Parts: sequence; structure tokens; C-alpha cells
Amino acid sequence: MAASKEPWGKTVLVEFEDGIAWVYFNRPEKRNAMSIELNREMRATIEYLATDDRCRVLVLSGKGEAFAAGMDLQDYFRATDNEPDTTLLQVRRETEEWQWRWLRMYPKATIAMINGYAFGGAFAPLAACDLAIAAEEAKIGLSEINWGIIPGGNASKAMVDMCGMRNTLYYAMTGEPFSGAKAAEMGLVNEAVPLSRLKARTRELAKTLMEKNDTTLRGVKVTVKRIAEMDWDTSADYLYAKISEAIHFGGANNRKGAMKAFLDDKKFRPGLQNYSDKGVSTLKEQGAKAAKKSAKKGAKKAAKKTAKKPAKKAAKAARK
Repeated sequence: MAASKEPWGKTVLVEFEDGIAWVYFNRPEKRNAMSIELNREMRATIEYLATDDRCRVLVLSGKGEAFAAGMDLQDYFRATDNEPDTTLLQVRRETEEWQWRWLRMYPKATIAMINGYAFGGAFAPLAACDLAIAAEEAKIGLSEINWGIIPGGNASKAMVDMCGMRNTLYYAMTGEPFSGAKAAEMGLVNEAVPLSRLKARTRELAKTLMEKNDTTLRGVKVTVKRIAEMDWDTSADYLYAKISEAIHFGGANNRKGAMKAFLDDKKFRPGLQNYSDKGVSTLKEQGAKAAKKSAKKGAKKAAKKTAKKPAKKAAKAARK
């Protein structure tokens, strides 16, 4: 359980919904450009949510028309240009700590929801999140070349890892923006959907992840990211060690139940279904269940709103 005082509320907002923590950059007037203050608040928020039971899946996005327009040029660069090296290193460390050191191996599943502009400094947290969904209309790019610097903050590394050398060189050298649809085509995000469907699709994905065993899910995301830089023999040893760790930390009961459902009860097909303590469900059913729950919630809200209208009218008439 997290400590009592919540660290967000100014440049970062958090909304909880059935196990999802919607974490928003909250500088819409600056297209969510990342200031020193925002980075400090985000670092504290990410650390807090790691042990907050209300958060099983963390979704990172931005308020307004942008995910994040990169680093704040005035606050992050110009204002620190004449500061001592120690100050610059401190600012950089605070930024790196949340943007990829924390997020890359976060103990909970993470999804980047790219709702609009995403430039430069936004690439590190985007790539550090486990999964990413973008609005087809989003505008994304490595724009640093346009104002005379090399894409830093691991933006270049993020792009190379996700999209390959040729694509990275093209967009880093030209500074041209690309759409969310293009980002999906290159592998920077998992998929792109119309902006009107973005939050609903992200919610569906988060709900699917929450059907999985938390311990095993954490093990899967960490091992996949670690083994990317290992040779085959090292990878094999590491994976066996992580499997044992997952069983020790709480995956044993899930594994035991799934084995029984498959081998003894003949009611479970691992390639087509998901097993959890709640029972067996097809992967398609998981998505449908999440969508149905979301639609039901929306209908209740709309009905409540409609019911309030006559009461408001009557009250108004009575006052007259």
C-alpha cells in the first residue's frame, strides 16, 4: 500500500477506474511540454502508484490535444543553461528516473495512450511503457533537428529499438512528423485507432491485462525486455530463474489451477483461452466482457443525467 499523501494534483493528474490508473500530463496550455516541476511530480507519482492497490494497470496520457510536446524549451533548457553542472545533472537524473528507469521495468503493466502531439522527449516514456495505442490522427516526431540539437533523452535509442535504423535516420534527419497510423506501421505503437475510440480501446486492453495473474504478467514483461540484449544461453538460464521466481512470488496457484483445468478437467485450451481464479474465458470473451461493462457504465451515467433534467426543470419552475 502506498503512503498517505498523494503526490500529484498540479502538473500531473491521476484518475482511478476499476484497477486502471489514468495518469495524465497536465499542462494542456503548453501541450504538456515537460517542465522540471512536471518531471519531479511525475517521478513521485510513478513511485507512489507502484505500491498503490488502486492501480493494477497504469495508463500514461496527456490532457488536451497532446500526449507531450517534448521537453519545455524555456524551463528545461534556457533556464538551466547557465546553472552549474551539478544542477544540470540533477535535473537530468530526475527526468531519466521516471521516463525510463522506473517505467521500463515497472512492477505493473503500463500502456501509453497517444492522444495527440508526441515529440522529442515524449519518446522515452512512450517506448518505456509495455504497450502503446495511438490515435490515428496523432502527430509524432523527432523534431530536434529543426531547432539544432541531436534527439537526446534516449529518444533516438527508443526510436531505433522500436522502428529500426532506416526509419529512425529518416525521421531524425528530416524532422518530419508522422501520424499515429504510421507509428503503428513502423512498430512504435501496437495499434492505431480513431481518436474517438482511443480511450475505449485502451480500457479494453487494460481490462484484458487485468485478467492475467499479476505475478506472471510482471515476469513476462520484465523477461521479454531483459532477454532482448542477451545471447541464447544466457537467456535460457535467465528465463528458468525468472520462472522459478514467479512461482515463488505467487504464480504457483494460478499455474496449478490451469494445469488441473487442462489435464484433468479438459476444460481449458491455453492457446485460445485465459485461466484465472475467476475461471476460464476465451480471449475474445475477455475483450467483450470489458466492452460490455464499459457500455453498461456509460448507459447508467446517461440515464442518471436524463433523470436529473426534469427535476431541475421543476425546481426552476418552482423558484419562478
